[in-house]
Amino acid sequence: MIRPDDLEHCHNAIRHGSLSFHAASKLLPASVRDPALALYAFCRLADDEVDEGDYQTGAVLRLQDRLDLAYQGRPRNAPEDRAFAAIIEGFDMPRALPEALLEGLAWDAAERRYDSLSGVRDYSARVASAVGAMMCVLMRVRDADALARACDLGVAMQLTNIARDVGEDARMGRIYLPLDWLAEAVIDPVQFTRDPLPTDAVRQMVKRLLSEADRLYLRSESGIDALPLQARTGIWAARLIYAGIGRQVRKQGYDSISMRARTSAAQKLGWVAQSTLRTGVSMIMPRSAVIYAKPLDEVAFLVEAASRARPDPRRSTAVLDVLAELRARDAGIGTGRPLA
Repeated sequence: MIRPDDLEHCHNAIRHGSLSFHAASKLLPASVRDPALALYAFCRLADDEVDEGDYQTGAVLRLQDRLDLAYQGRPRNAPEDRAFAAIIEGFDMPRALPEALLEGLAWDAAERRYDSLSGVRDYSARVASAVGAMMCVLMRVRDADALARACDLGVAMQLTNIARDVGEDARMGRIYLPLDWLAEAVIDPVQFTRDPLPTDAVRQMVKRLLSEADRLYLRSESGIDALPLQARTGIWAARLIYAGIGRQVRKQGYDSISMRARTSAAQKLGWVAQSTLRTGVSMIMPRSAVIYAKPLDEVAFLVEAASRARPDPRRSTAVLDVLAELRARDAGIGTGRPLA
């Protein structure tokens, strides 16, 4: 059970660190909201350390140590870690899920770039769908079809984030656009990070990302309707709020370089109202057959892990390999090249 003081700390961290998630979480029942805020606080702290710290490799390796301690029942003496350890014990959280997030953060620390849209989905599965699968575990949802749709939603949200932040990422030396798209447009990645411009070709790439996100948002909807009734409104709100960010990017002519899409408090309230309506509709309408669609290839390992299917041992090896590469770089004996 999460200690009350640790839970309060996690609430405050999310209240100040993620307005969108905090707004959506208010619509969840307390039995889901409290562990969800604790989970998100742990994941957000880990992401911020890697994303904003001066020593990204060290942040990833420290996160690995924190996961080890939490799964040993000896968490680091910090509110987020103690709360996460309580979640592991109380919900039987499969280790493969937070390890997938760790792998994605390691890819960030290694400044990995992605050759194709499938590669971008691979990354999105780790840094976003893994969290979605963990949320399902918190709701006691282990059905493979519902988990697949939750992973669709995670990928859609991350693609929306990438589309919104193209310019901001490029100015930090990061590229999440598929490299084959850049090659088709005859755009040199190195030059793009030096001087990102909202050309027609780049806007078209943003449009393609958002189109893929929209496809996955639609696929995710029947999965939301398969969740416990009291939890549906909060997840509907998250889905609508993130899709709203994508619509704002569209209104800006797909220019996410010279400006950053933002949504207002009034818009968020409108989406929250819509989420309540959608939940009501889900109570009287039959579930859509799309819930039985095959999961994306890139998220299948998450679905298998969260549904308590036998974990793929190759997944653990992959995480260990990328961490070993980071350790080698840290020791000055690595290749000096971004991980491919």
